Amino acid sequence: MDDFIYRGRAGEGLENTGNDAGARQPVVRGRSTGSAGEELFCEGVPLSRIAREVGTPVYVYSYNTLTRHFKVFDEAFDGIPHVICFAMKANSNIAVVKAFSALGGGADVVSGGELFRALKAGVEPSKIVYAGVGKTEREIEAALTAGILMFNIESQEELLAIDGVAGRLGVKALIALRVNPDVDAKTHPYISTGLKKNKFGVSIEQAMDEYERAEALPNVKVVGIHQHIGSQLTEISPFVDSLKKTAELARRLKSKGFGIKYIDVGGGLGIRYLNEKPPLPSELARAIRPVLEDLGCTLVFEPGRVLAGNAGCLVTKVLYRKSTAEKNFIIVDAGMNDLVRPTLYQAYHEIKQVVPTDAPEFSADVVGPICETGDFLAKDRAMRVPQPGEFLAVMSAGAYGFTMSSNYNSRPRAAEVMVDGDGYYIIRRREDYEDLVSGEEIPEFLEEKAARDA
Repeated sequence: MDDFIYRGRAGEGLENTGNDAGARQPVVRGRSTGSAGEELFCEGVPLSRIAREVGTPVYVYSYNTLTRHFKVFDEAFDGIPHVICFAMKANSNIAVVKAFSALGGGADVVSGGELFRALKAGVEPSKIVYAGVGKTEREIEAALTAGILMFNIESQEELLAIDGVAGRLGVKALIALRVNPDVDAKTHPYISTGLKKNKFGVSIEQAMDEYERAEALPNVKVVGIHQHIGSQLTEISPFVDSLKKTAELARRLKSKGFGIKYIDVGGGLGIRYLNEKPPLPSELARAIRPVLEDLGCTLVFEPGRVLAGNAGCLVTKVLYRKSTAEKNFIIVDAGMNDLVRPTLYQAYHEIKQVVPTDAPEFSADVVGPICETGDFLAKDRAMRVPQPGEFLAVMSAGAYGFTMSSNYNSRPRAAEVMVDGDGYYIIRRREDYEDLVSGEEIPEFLEEKAARDA
């Protein structure tokens, strides 16, 4: 996390070094671990300042990191026709999406809401791909009206639905079939999507028959092949194994006269949360170029976590400390409704003191205020004993953080902030209690019953 660094309280003691995504340009940074007398900065802004002025919990994103990671990924595939479609499921704030679209990026969307956000952020419709197993007719119509690059088709019935909507609108729907290569992505089972038992795509053995059915429909045009085998991949071999199967399918389709212009490689490249050693984009590029470069197709990439994950953190405030015969607990104001990954995936997120101290170390669960035993951000974590009112930073939270948050326990969702150099900008205001009930109504009959019973 190259732009989340410890500096002296006045910002002294900096050095130049590289960055976590493999870019060649240096970045001004301090230390990744802090000590008393220092504090944690995002670029040129102390996180304690944001926490005091905006409140907590708050998501903080580094613009510098977001854009650098995009450029590193883009440059890795220099010389091959390609489009980078940011996976908006990772982080759909329109300011984040705008940062990528301004660099020429597109969007991978999986809902009408994400399509709306992408267009709102200025993404060119011709750089939007639409995946997901449950597209509604209303969503299909919106995408066709916008003029997106293509739909990634998940099932035969979905294909027929798209053909019907396109016919009604008098347009041709550009499509790719999502093929399931039955390759183990070697990741958490909840985010593995390329096995036969998963709900996504059509089996690669049945793909040729499905393509022939698609080609016979009057209102769709086959233009590509799509695959996506999972998320948080830390090895290259699953990419290569799946793409060899996809490339062979592309050759067979081309030999039969199908106009395959796009190979959608999907996304899923992982990041470091703890001790993982995921491949750099340049390493991925070196591995898959020989598999795909002779197909004469434009490659579509759907990176999400690798662009945004280490560009953000969640800042939370310590409320209370509690010790039992079995456990120490640090109770903070961010809960599983703000960041559900530790609860849902047993995921690890590093937790740092925003202003380090020399307090003694102990082991504690970092938990939130939600009324669930599963409400935790860390289990049995070694850390220095914090004081109530201190700020903690939950790292690597720029992807699948806010997008997976909820209003459970009627908690307003957190604010989001983007830092650029020495300034910060609120890119999503904190919800208030009125936001919680907006759109809700008490029907008249209940008011009447209450009046009668009073």
